[in-house]
Formats: sequence, structure tokens, C-alpha cells
Amino acid sequence: MRPGNYRAWIATFVVAAGTLAASSCTDETIVFRDRALFEEPLAAAAGFVGYTDQTDKLTVCGNCHVGPQIEWETSGHADAWAGLQDSGHAQGFCEGCHTVSELGNVAADAAGFNATGEDRYHDVQCESCHGPGLDHVTNPNDANIPLAPMDVSLDAALGCGQCHQGSHHPFADEWGSSGHNNFIGFVAARSSCISCHTGEGALAMMGVRDPYLEESSIVAGSSQAADHLTLTCAVCHDPHGSEFEGQLRYSVTVADEDQNLCMKCHHKRGIPDPTSFRGPHSPQGPLLIGDAGWWPPNLDLGAGDIVSTHGSEANPSLCAGCHVNAYEVTDAVTGEFVFNATGHLFQATPCVDGNGLPTGQTDCVDTEKNYEGCAVSGCHGTAQGARSAMFTATLRLETLAAQIDALIAQVPASEFDDSDGRYTTGEGAKFNADFAGFSGSAAHNPFLVEALMIASIAQLRDDYGLTVQGVSLERQLVPGGALR
Repeated sequence: MRPGNYRAWIATFVVAAGTLAASSCTDETIVFRDRALFEEPLAAAAGFVGYTDQTDKLTVCGNCHVGPQIEWETSGHADAWAGLQDSGHAQGFCEGCHTVSELGNVAADAAGFNATGEDRYHDVQCESCHGPGLDHVTNPNDANIPLAPMDVSLDAALGCGQCHQGSHHPFADEWGSSGHNNFIGFVAARSSCISCHTGEGALAMMGVRDPYLEESSIVAGSSQAADHLTLTCAVCHDPHGSEFEGQLRYSVTVADEDQNLCMKCHHKRGIPDPTSFRGPHSPQGPLLIGDAGWWPPNLDLGAGDIVSTHGSEANPSLCAGCHVNAYEVTDAVTGEFVFNATGHLFQATPCVDGNGLPTGQTDCVDTEKNYEGCAVSGCHGTAQGARSAMFTATLRLETLAAQIDALIAQVPASEFDDSDGRYTTGEGAKFNADFAGFSGSAAHNPFLVEALMIASIAQLRDDYGLTVQGVSLERQLVPGGALR
């Protein structure tokens, strides 16, 4: 092979058998066919190679990396150029994010499509994230594999945030203000916490082993944010493509703690741990599907018997149906477009300003929260109806929790010893009361929480001879009778 001629030699064994005009014989010939994998890119492309075959969407990388190529072909990235052209509002400044360019990867200057305008760089291909592949494809045995970044920081010159941001598609902007970008230092030193509180831990928990740019800088056990990944885009989304909508790594429609993407983390200590004094930790999944809490002996129900509308077929996307609420914000006076909320604050009822623009805050008063997502998700008829339901459920659960607290104050301290090998009525009742103060319980499944607390009050009364005062043990949030 001549130096500089980037070609692959493909051997084909051809057997030609038959009766020849001149003589009867069999001619066996090995034929070598020279197939060009790609044309040498222009110098201005800065080492980006793009497509081998644009019509068949075969990337140069895909000639060898067949698995990722096949996955990628089904992704939205593979149709990024056509999607832009068919949108009706294609403009030149959009093209860099719909092609292979310096955006999203380690390249610092204009490259790929932005530098050459060539069709071979159409669509968001492998190199859009991994960076220029020329060195690797011409010398694949060298340690020059281009690695994609996991960073999504808006102030970083690489990563998903370089394209997935701005007023029209502010995924990274909203994510930056969300709890998924909130690193909690002390948990990184706990092996039981890292699978949900660090990006690298979550990837390992989900079985993702693909190398990435920041992997070598991770310091296990460190309490410093710089030594870990937060829960970035590629923790939940597979950039190569997946069988699930939105290129998610797991489904969001399955009511199963092991198979639902959100519930893989949001299911910790939904039921009591007899060896721990701690209450519920992240019990949203078990609550939603009706399998949470301490079940007192007098509670004549089975797991899953009480499921809220939010966990039913009326809300097929379950957690995401409420927490990934996308809507358009327009100016209250002019009606002109302001912002496309993507739901990547992951707040079911986000705090908003006068125009309805999410502020990213979490401590605003209830009247400053947007309940519109509750109406469009299929769970409530109107936003005001959802707001009223939330108020009613919250008040009822707080009332029951106050009664449990008052009863627990009369229970001997010896009943709350988590080292004695017993799990007492006092401990179970306290665990259930903690749901009332847990963020979102009044929305995730107020019916189950109410039933658990009513049963807890009755059990405290019966087991310790206590008197219940000022609270009804009739279920008020759903039809049902008293637990006596």
C-alpha cells in the first residue's frame, strides 16, 4: 500500500467452475479489491473525516465500529441535518450543531463543516462528540483513541451543552440548575451512595463501561466536586442511540424499580431498614407504584393495592410524565416567544416568573408554581384542580403526622433502639410519619401514605394503650372505611 493512500484491502475468494471453450478445467483465483474508506480531508477540516457514504449514512468510524454505527443510525443525531432543513426555520448559524464541527468535542477552532462546508460532515456523527478521528483511522494501533467528554458545563468549551442550550432547546441550561447537577461531597466517600450521587457511579450501576474523557481524573473517595462526575446528560441518555424514546438508557414507562430509569435511584429505603434509625431516603418509586412504607398488622391491604393516578395508566411515563414537563413560554404582553422549557429542571411544579419562565428556584410560595403540567399529563382536569388536590393532601398528611408525633412522644425510649434486633410499632409509625415531611409524598401517592399513617395511629393506640384525639381515622383522600 502506498503511503498516504488510506485504503482497505478486501480479499474475496472467487471460484469459477465450468466448462471452458478452450479446455475443461477449474480456475481458482484470489481477487483483491481496493475500497477507499474515505477521502483525505482538507487541511481546514482539522482532522475530521466525516462520512464514508453519506447516502447510506456510513461514517468512517462505522467501518470498524459496527455496533455503535448501527445504534447511531437509529438516533436523532443521525438525522440532524435533514431535521434542520425540514424544520422550516433553517438558518446558517444553526448548522454547526447539526453537523460534525468543533462543537461538542475537544477541537478548539473551526473544523469539519464549519471550516469546509462539505456534505460529508452532515449530521451529528461520532466525531461530533469524540473529536477528530484522522489520526486514529490512519494508525489504529497507536494510543490515540479520541474520547468523548461527559462534561456538560455551560462554561466548558466542549460537551453536550455546547449545542443543547439556548432559549429554543435549553436542556443543559435547565439541567445546570437541577438537583442532578448538585454534587454532595460527603456521600462520595460512601460506597453505598456513589451509584446515585456521582455520574461515574451511576454509569457503573447501569453497566456502562464505555471510556470517556474525564474518566482518568476521577478520584474515588474524594469529597471534592472536581474529582467526580455529576449526573450529566450521558448518564441517562445513550449518545449512540437506544431502543427507548429520547435515547434513554432505560425505559421510563415500566413500573419496576429495577427497569425504570428514574426508579433505579429513586427507590432507596422506601421500606424500613430494621438495622437503621433513618427514615425514607428516596422512596418516590415505591410510593408511586404502591409498595412503600411500614405495613402495620391492622392494614388489610397488599402491596400495590393503593396506586395513585400518577402511577397508573393515566400517566404512562410515570415519573417523567410529571417531572419532565416541556412547554413554551411567551411574553405575557406581546405574546412573542421567550423560552422553550424542556423539563430538565425535573420539577413537576417549577417556580416561575410572571411570564411562566422557570426560575430554577425550589423554595417559592405555592402560588408562584406552575401546575400546568399536571393538567396536560392526564392526571388532572385543570391546573387549579391539581393545586387544590395538592393543598388538601398536604394538609391531611401533616395532620396525621402531627398525631403520630404526639403519640410517639408517649412511647418508651426503649422502643426506638435499632440495635436490639426488633422493629417495633413505634419505629414503624415514625417511619411512616416521615413520609409526610418528605418532598413530593403528597403527590406521589397521598392515598397510600394516608392509609399507612391511619394504620400506624391505630397500631400505636392498640399496642401502647394510647388515646387518639382530634383526628379522624376515616380515610378522607380515597373512598374507604375506618381502620379500627
